[in-house]
Amino acid sequence: MSRTAHVSETPATAWLRRHAVSFAEHSYEYVEHGGTAVSSQSLGVPEHHVVKTLVMQDEQGRPLIVLMHGDRKVSTKNLARQLDRKRIEPCTPEAAQRHTGFQVGGTSPFGTRKPMPVFVERSVLGLDRIYINGGRRGFLVEISPAVLAETLGAVPVDCALAS
Repeated sequence: MSRTAHVSETPATAWLRRHAVSFAEHSYEYVEHGGTAVSSQSLGVPEHHVVKTLVMQDEQGRPLIVLMHGDRKVSTKNLARQLDRKRIEPCTPEAAQRHTGFQVGGTSPFGTRKPMPVFVERSVLGLDRIYINGGRRGFLVEISPAVLAETLGAVPVDCALAS
């Protein structure tokens, strides 16, 4: 099923296998601060279909994950309003790594160290296939977006801004 060489197991791929999720593995050359533009270009897929995993926190420091199109930004004000929180902001890289167990640039919503609420931009769920981090820098998994809501329990939100 994979178009690229198998990458050794990560907590994310172990989680996907445990939950019987079908996925394809895609490796690419990681570029520091390259983001989804680099991965989408490397894989020849629209950046809109590459989903970034963002670790954020509310005003009380409670972590949460937001899954967003690669070519969009999160309106933290809209998100806070929808979640009935005073404020939501990105975590520091150190806090994100502590909460997830993943190195920044390799953060996956699957197999995180701590359970956290997960929110997904609603329009992501309307795509045929998505590419999302598989738990390592330079490694994406291709899955059905239905997995996000049905298996991961991600809650749909409307908080996208054009990049």
